[in-house]
Amino acid sequence: RFLVGRGAQQQRLPAHKFVLSVGSAVFDAMFNGALATNAEEVELPDVEPAAFLALLKFLYSDQVQIGAETVMTTLYTAKKYAVPALEKACVDFLQRQLSSDNAFLLLAQARLFDEPQLAALCLDTIDKCTAEALAAEGFVDIDRDTLCAVLERDTLRIREVKLFAAALRWAEAECVRTGRPVNAENKRAALGRALFLVRFPLMSIEEFALGPAQSGLLTDRELVSLFLHLTVNPKPPVAFPESPRCCILGKEQVVARFQQTESRWGYSGTSDRIRFAVDRKIFVLGYGLYGSIHGPSDYDVNIQLVQTGTGQVLGSHDTSFNSDGSPARFRVLFKSPVEVTPNVNYTACATLKGPDSHYGTKGLRKITLDCPRGSKVTFQFTYAAGNNNGTSVEDGQIPEIIFFT
Repeated sequence: RFLVGRGAQQQRLPAHKFVLSVGSAVFDAMFNGALATNAEEVELPDVEPAAFLALLKFLYSDQVQIGAETVMTTLYTAKKYAVPALEKACVDFLQRQLSSDNAFLLLAQARLFDEPQLAALCLDTIDKCTAEALAAEGFVDIDRDTLCAVLERDTLRIREVKLFAAALRWAEAECVRTGRPVNAENKRAALGRALFLVRFPLMSIEEFALGPAQSGLLTDRELVSLFLHLTVNPKPPVAFPESPRCCILGKEQVVARFQQTESRWGYSGTSDRIRFAVDRKIFVLGYGLYGSIHGPSDYDVNIQLVQTGTGQVLGSHDTSFNSDGSPARFRVLFKSPVEVTPNVNYTACATLKGPDSHYGTKGLRKITLDCPRGSKVTFQFTYAAGNNNGTSVEDGQIPEIIFFT
């Protein structure tokens, strides 16, 4: 007999030592090894009775009997007693149940039980449905190491300010769990190194000022250094990562709207702008821009993506690039991908400061590109009303839009 579980849930369950020994190397060592026990009753206090019953059913009949309520305890029992076939059945069950609602819960369990394949699938789901996964109830219940493992990823599909807000929710829940007052000092302590995985430099100055800067989590020195980093060029170093998070949902593509390149396009502080629309959802990474006709030169540039109808700036980035004097396009990217919805007008804007550059001519109004998995996307380019520094559908700057689907 086996005395399984603890307290009021404890049960006495009969089983044959021979059957258990054949199906489990751990039970074989327990009953037949050098330290074999001869006790009439074997105590298994750390195993749930329902999980042990599932193990017995599998060893006796090769049938898998697991459900949402018992799968994690059954997985633990299968691993503890080295029954790999039942362990695989549990992992397969969890994979079938995986969704954005439970991805964080299952990720924590996968890490606890050392199931790298399940953990990888959970992370993939979090990458693809980041906002939904962070909004799920189970997110605030994960441990700090799991939180850090997620914040370290380059492939999260969410704006950094929303990621910070989620981390803040987690810190508040952790304070409650540990019985500490929910204040800025304790939230910072709860986050620990996770705070330094938030990529504050990817935020716009407005996002940072209205969110993290007012949270109380950052020191005065950190606030000053981040404000300087977000507002001046060259940008001083900060203690927080600044590499972009790049989505993994699709292969990077480029739509090139000009068929020919010419020389001498000047800049006087006015933005080059072109309006476009697409027939399916895409994510804009940035633009390809023309550079100098006078040999190697530096440019300061601000790029923006604006929803034309509302005037809302969806993405903006101030940076610089070096042109080698060739007609090649130079990539200037946003800090994070910008979502573009189908059949809505957007305006691509670039404000350059630097010497005269090349420019494009013989522009195309309509371009259809093949996308991965056999789909297509069509771009429609139209004139952007207002002062565009001369850029139009036919000629000008912003020869390329870099995107993925």
